[in-house]
Amino acid sequence: MASRTHHPRVGGGGRRLAAGRTPCRSGRRRQGRELVTGRFIAVEGADGTGKSTQARLLAEHLDAVFTREPGGTPLGERIRDLVLDPDGDGPADRAEALLMAAARAQHVERVVAPALAAGRDVVSDRYVASSIAYQGHGRCLGADAVAEVNRFATVGLEPDLVVLVVLDVPLAADRLGGAGDRDRIERAGDDLQAVVVAAYREMATADPDRWVVVDGSGTIEEVAARVTAAVDARLDA
Repeated sequence: MASRTHHPRVGGGGRRLAAGRTPCRSGRRRQGRELVTGRFIAVEGADGTGKSTQARLLAEHLDAVFTREPGGTPLGERIRDLVLDPDGDGPADRAEALLMAAARAQHVERVVAPALAAGRDVVSDRYVASSIAYQGHGRCLGADAVAEVNRFATVGLEPDLVVLVVLDVPLAADRLGGAGDRDRIERAGDDLQAVVVAAYREMATADPDRWVVVDGSGTIEEVAARVTAAVDARLDA
């Protein structure tokens, strides 16, 4: 399965309006870092790594707003159910990428950006890197294409820190349990997860100032200690 090794950062850089066009409350659409005061942390990882548990524990440690993707809003949760339903007629790959971006646009507009603007720290279980890893690489749609869609969806809002929880694919698969316990993407199998893990590692290597990689093996408490130590060190630097 061919995948691209270039991992674009999803940042700002809006276009000027063409001559004669009328801005439509353009100020509302600008959510660049200059307009926010809280710290935004995304927790990433392949399925079965325990990153959702660690994201919740990190939010408690930081007294931060906890949220998740896909989801985080009523609309986002409906999209989550649609995309992850193991028994339904799942979306085509491009539709999957666009649905994830739509849920993310709602999430940023209604949850993440307002919390940051109010001075709250935010911890999100997944963000744009998930789409680049799963849809850009896992579904072979291309990192650039997926990043561009998400640049529009998020108005260029980037996390200050990305925590990547890593675990060997066979161990992660054991944690997920049998096929009956898995959602539609988790049922795609170890080959997809291996591509996703490789994509995550490449993104972390390409942007070491914003990414921190944490070993996900061991007990929940042991991993949580590693996560909080790594995050505290970065935030205090």
